[in-house]
This record gives sequence, C-alpha cells and structure tokens, in this order.
Amino acid sequence: MSSVTVPLSATASQTLNVVLSQQLVRLDVYQRSTGLFMDVWQNSTRVVAGAICQNLNPVIHADYLGLGGDFVFVDTQGAEDPTYDGLGDRFVLTFTAAS
Repeated sequence: MSSVTVPLSATASQTLNVVLSQQLVRLDVYQRSTGLFMDVWQNSTRVVAGAICQNLNPVIHADYLGLGGDFVFVDTQGAEDPTYDGLGDRFVLTFTAAS
C-alpha cells in the first residue's frame, strides 16, 4: 500500500482538489462545534458527506464506494482528534491506496 500526504491549511473551512489513484478528488474540510468533518467528492459525485474526522480512524470505511483507498488523520504529537488550527502541522491527512 502506498500513502500520500494531503496538504491542508490551518483554516476552519477549506476545499481542496487533488488527484489520487488517477482520479480527481475534492475534499471539503470544515470545523463544527462537535468536531472536524469532511465531504469527499470523486469526479463531481459526492462519495461521503459529513464524515467525522478522528485520529487514526478511516474516513470512508467502504471499499464499494470506489475511491480506491481511504483517508486517515494522524496526530503527530499525541492521540487527539484533529481540529482545524492544527491541520497541516500537528494533524496530517494521509490517503492510502487500496492494495
């Protein structure tokens, strides 16, 4: 399996377009009072909406959705769930392609 780090900024709401596993993926990452959430789009089709972002917990959880891998947030300084103010520094988002 190969992992790629997805570059995020320390902002409360952001949209990012990246090419992963040879497909265009759009990520909408946003902070709410109850945590950090993410929407995932594949070629203009929403794959996941309102997924909670937690430390070391896969975001997609479903191979049948066809993304060809999954996203995981990693706390590089402990075991906390991510918050927007640590994105790109303390909290790193990775995409691991399915084998």
